[in-house]
Amino acid sequence: MRPFQISVPASSGNVGPGFDSMGLAVNLYLTLEVEESDKWEFYQDSSSTSPVDYEDHFIYKIAKQTAERNNQILPPCKVTEMSEIPLARGLGSSASAILAGIEIANQACQLNLTNEDKLRYGTEIEGHPDNIAPALFGGLVISAIVDNKIERIEVAGLDMDIVVSIPNLELKTEAARKVLPEQYSRNHAASASGISNLVVAALLQRNYSLAGRMMEQDLFHEPYRAELIPNYDVIRKEAKRNGAYGSIISGAGPTMMSFVPVGKGQSIANEMKKALPDYHVKALQIDIEGLKCT
Repeated sequence: MRPFQISVPASSGNVGPGFDSMGLAVNLYLTLEVEESDKWEFYQDSSSTSPVDYEDHFIYKIAKQTAERNNQILPPCKVTEMSEIPLARGLGSSASAILAGIEIANQACQLNLTNEDKLRYGTEIEGHPDNIAPALFGGLVISAIVDNKIERIEVAGLDMDIVVSIPNLELKTEAARKVLPEQYSRNHAASASGISNLVVAALLQRNYSLAGRMMEQDLFHEPYRAELIPNYDVIRKEAKRNGAYGSIISGAGPTMMSFVPVGKGQSIANEMKKALPDYHVKALQIDIEGLKCT
């Protein structure tokens, strides 16, 4: 087995009102260096001298599961993991790890999985494709599961920069889902769907001002999760004051993501830092490549 490197981008699910169906890849990465070994070894970073317990490692479990569903035995590997994606912050850390595990098995067992296979496997594990799809394909991906088939549209060429405001606390997706209502009335669902449709149409027409305004009008999840997100209103106000099109909860939170004009990301991030001294505020770009293996 030749050595290989896997790179998977972070992703932001929902993108406002695209609840569980829309996601965006951004340029923070989970990177794995993999080589053949006589035993399994998992290192958390390139400077680590002691391996972690691989049997409890999430990526190993996904790789083993993927090999077994294809009737293969996963050969032992030395894996060095490096990640820029913070855990439990709404930036798709679990989706990137799932895809990394699938790709380890794909390469180590020579499974020859197609992208459709990887999308299906990842969605079965994650539960929905809104993070898996952009992490796999890059860019903005709108997806839905219809008759057990994952339908998707990949939207390329969005001319926006991104600013993320990441607090120093975690928020598990399970906790963020508990605050959502079990049901919506017909009128509520119709209004929420209309807003979501407007966001998609505006993005396709490159009308980013309208897209940003409509992102902030979500009725599916943000009104219920806002109380879980520190400085939710402050971040939306400060971002808009500095020229952002709009701000959303990234995934289930607690990170907030602001969409800003091209070339303005760093300057707006610098201004946001003044209002959020305890946050990690960072200018990002949309990743357009998705999962890579070299």
